[in-house]
Amino acid sequence: MDLKRSAVRTAQQSARRAVTRALLVVIAAASGLCGGARAADDRIAFDLTRAIVVTPGTISPRERKAVELLVEDVARRSGVRWTVADGRTALDRRAQVVAVGRLSAAASFPPFAGLRDEAARPAPDAYRILARPSTSAVLIAGNDERGVLFGVGRLLREIRTGPGRVWLDRPLNIITGPAFPLRGHQLGYRPKTNSYDAWDLPRWERYIRDLAIFGTNAVELLPPRTDDSDESPHFPRPQMEMMVGMSRLLDEYGLDVWAWYPALEKDYNDGPTVARELEQWGEVFRRLPRLDAVYVPGGDPGHTPPAILIPFLGRVAEVLHRYHPKATLWVSPQGFPQPWLDEFLGILRTQPLPWLAGVVHGPQIRISAAELRRALPERYALRTYPDITHLQQCQFPVPDWDVAFSMTESRETINPRPMGEAAIFNYYQPGTIGFLTYSEGCNDDVNKFVWSGLGWDPHADVEDILRQYARAFLADPLADRFAKGLLALERNWQGPLRTNEGVERTLSLFQALEKEATPDVLGNWRFQQAVYRAYYDAYIRRRLLAETKIQDEALAALGTARAKGVDAAIAEAERGLARLYEVGPLDAIRARVRSLGDDLFASVRMQLSEPLHDAIAVDRGANLDTLDMPLTDRLWLRDRLAEARRIRDEPGRLAAVEAILHRTDPGPGGFYDDLGNLEKQPHLVRGLDYAADPDFRRSPYVGFGSRAGWPIAWCQNAQTLHDAPLSMRYEGLDASARYRVRITYAGDSFRNKIHLDAEGTPVHDWFQKPDPPMPVEFDVPASATADGRLELTWRQEPGKGRNGRGCQVAEVWLLRK
Repeated sequence: MDLKRSAVRTAQQSARRAVTRALLVVIAAASGLCGGARAADDRIAFDLTRAIVVTPGTISPRERKAVELLVEDVARRSGVRWTVADGRTALDRRAQVVAVGRLSAAASFPPFAGLRDEAARPAPDAYRILARPSTSAVLIAGNDERGVLFGVGRLLREIRTGPGRVWLDRPLNIITGPAFPLRGHQLGYRPKTNSYDAWDLPRWERYIRDLAIFGTNAVELLPPRTDDSDESPHFPRPQMEMMVGMSRLLDEYGLDVWAWYPALEKDYNDGPTVARELEQWGEVFRRLPRLDAVYVPGGDPGHTPPAILIPFLGRVAEVLHRYHPKATLWVSPQGFPQPWLDEFLGILRTQPLPWLAGVVHGPQIRISAAELRRALPERYALRTYPDITHLQQCQFPVPDWDVAFSMTESRETINPRPMGEAAIFNYYQPGTIGFLTYSEGCNDDVNKFVWSGLGWDPHADVEDILRQYARAFLADPLADRFAKGLLALERNWQGPLRTNEGVERTLSLFQALEKEATPDVLGNWRFQQAVYRAYYDAYIRRRLLAETKIQDEALAALGTARAKGVDAAIAEAERGLARLYEVGPLDAIRARVRSLGDDLFASVRMQLSEPLHDAIAVDRGANLDTLDMPLTDRLWLRDRLAEARRIRDEPGRLAAVEAILHRTDPGPGGFYDDLGNLEKQPHLVRGLDYAADPDFRRSPYVGFGSRAGWPIAWCQNAQTLHDAPLSMRYEGLDASARYRVRITYAGDSFRNKIHLDAEGTPVHDWFQKPDPPMPVEFDVPASATADGRLELTWRQEPGKGRNGRGCQVAEVWLLRK
């Protein structure tokens, strides 16, 4: 046995010496050939077209995966397939060398000679890349297996490619390690997602590799049982089988495997329930090849008080460690009302919980991540769970979004928000070990890469990340303009859509890219996503302008009721509104949006329609089905005109028409605010800058909630979260006058009661908002306006849990009596 091991060792040493001799020959011979810029093209500092990848004599299976990723991605982008050298390969002396390995191989791997003194940062996942004009080699040296993988990923982001060509356009001397040790994303295989439920393992592997290129080191999986159905028409295989397959894939690349595991049973005080749950959870743990951590949300979903949940999790930890001894357990206080939150923090401060590694901050938590960090004992780490996938009714809503987008693109559309996500990252991440983002599909693809890039380097330029994204996944010649296009898509959503002419410029940019793109790029789902959004945004704006014009004309027709007769005015207005249903000049752009939606279903199984693609719901990404949602008051007007027609006497019909025309008129000396309309909220007290408060814990923001037949003003509102006040301020009032306030309470939450005071004096006590909405009126105390000023302040019931929404005000009239 000893002789056999000695023979194997001798053979390995001989092979390493052969590689070493060959490398020395190549490096010496190629010196000066490829190190400098080619005269024919001053953009090329290193021509890598004929490069050979070399590795130390022995590399691990995970390092071999990194090398495969390098070779295959270069081939995919350029058509050039690099050769990987081993000890038996005679190396071409004219070839450029790309040397890949661990820094620990420096002593026996000549390309790395001298690197030990200039090592990568002494941290997990760190790497060094060196490409100098004075040498003929590009060196990728990782501190560990993942450092090799992430070093390969960085080179893939730096290289330039074209058909049959690979090059670097500048020297590289990169010594880097991640700022945050945890950088990951939740990839949930369940029906609720807008695409993931249709992906099989080869697509998952491609996506996991893409994420690794940008430094992602962890993925969070979902068990078969969640708050979702266990069936999807798109599933290529059962959920447990997929979870096992994804766990194995992640382990092959050395990436951490987390599991998001909700506690869904009604009573965790019940012995048989607990025993059954532990058995089911244990079976999942047993079957997973790799599991590094389990995160149990306290809510969303979940409903168990901390005093019951924490002991149950202690027993879960015992089962977890039976199969994965080094795995850690995490919990969040999501959805907790204030008493539960106090109880949760009290348990963590007073009870020894050696099995609990840390706490997760995510959606529906009453306090900020920074406040939670201060409240936690130091021994518990804090990880975040930022929602990067939703746009409204969520943790980080789009600021100043137009109601037209809310009603059409809805909650879960394709949503590149690079600058917004950077602001969220900078606000959210200090004091944490990192993040695993909340994702419900590939609609948030760009946001994932922004987070991964910033998780590695919080000072990275966001546009550079986008440019690298386009270079790595689309086409080098389009990268700069595509990156600018993603930024433009984000600007499409800023401010009133009616006046945002940039939407048309964004469409023009992407139409130009379409004309230049190759068939491969046109079929690329990432390109299709951006183009889809550009066309969709432009279609909605054009339709908004057209429908607003038609509505204005219909209202003008109603305004002739006294002169032409009320019946003739109603008939003319109805004819005008009917034009909204006619075939018009927007058909071509509408057809393009629908065609792109079908293309995305074909290319990445993105489900943008319930009838066409078996999507699960409109608010889960099926926004092709809301492409033609009304953008004006046409349905409300139609219903009011029908009611007016049914009035038997003409004076009554005329009065009904006058009520339509003057619905928002506050009368002499009065004021009207449409609080969800950015152009009609002059008295709203605005809050902090977005960068200081992106989750709107201390500031009002525009929220949404709509039902068929509501006027648009009811479909948008100003709202605050949890216990934060919502205020309006008036100046220059008549100090001698008396006022009444008329309010429309709308929104998407009618559960909580609401309270209004004026300068500290109650206007109305705790009040259940009418559902369906209807304007309500109250007297304003004379003392509140005695100095010619007035501040109105709304609050909802304090201490509530769940999503924090409820203080939602749509319209306010201040009426002089």
